[in-house]
Amino acid sequence: MSDLYSIGDLSREFGVTTRTIRFYEDQGLLSPTRNGQNRIYQARDRVRLKLILRGKRLGFSLKEINKLIALYDAPEGEAGQLRSFIEKIRARRTELLEQKDDIEQVLDELDTLEGRCTDLLEAQRDVG
Repeated sequence: MSDLYSIGDLSREFGVTTRTIRFYEDQGLLSPTRNGQNRIYQARDRVRLKLILRGKRLGFSLKEINKLIALYDAPEGEAGQLRSFIEKIRARRTELLEQKDDIEQVLDELDTLEGRCTDLLEAQRDVG
């Protein structure tokens, strides 16, 4: 695979629209070079796009993703980025587990309510 990519190449590879890629560029997450009107993305931009999409899928905001990507260029480099990412992962996991508990409680309540409604409906049939 070449080290240079067009916006169309990245769009097809990652299954996102070119508009999405331009949005990430506007947010400062990607920085392609230009050849006239054409954007030319480097391997670094491809990796960044992959990280952005993974971060979004995991529920991180663009602001958080941007901070994590910026850590790669910080003096601590990859080690600092990994430590920060581990903290974010743990926080996200805690948040999702809390949401999971909330969802399970709501599902239990719905089951109980549905059972009561079914019982009432059957009681009405028995009376009628």
